[in-house]
Amino acid sequence: MNSLTVVEREAAASEVSVTEDELIVSLVDGRRISVPLAWYPRLLHGTMEERNEYELMGRGTGIHWPKLDEDLSVSGLLKGNPSFESEKSLQRWLDQRAGRPHE
Repeated sequence: MNSLTVVEREAAASEVSVTEDELIVSLVDGRRISVPLAWYPRLLHGTMEERNEYELMGRGTGIHWPKLDEDLSVSGLLKGNPSFESEKSLQRWLDQRAGRPHE
């Protein structure tokens, strides 16, 4: 009897680029994911310099933007998950960036 063993690998990023309106992630297996930047408000509100400063985490399974305090998983991107940050949390972050005290 023959058995087929399927080995699933976790998708991993090899490179990230951010345009004015898109997040583009290249995967190690050759695929590219492109999602609207509007899905991730912290990236949307960040400067190009802040957007371009990222770190691949967990052998590329996650992406971290230290200056924007944003973390995304490659599996979440593949599932089409937008940011789950609450409006209140985002507003607090925006106020902090603008130097305004938050309540």
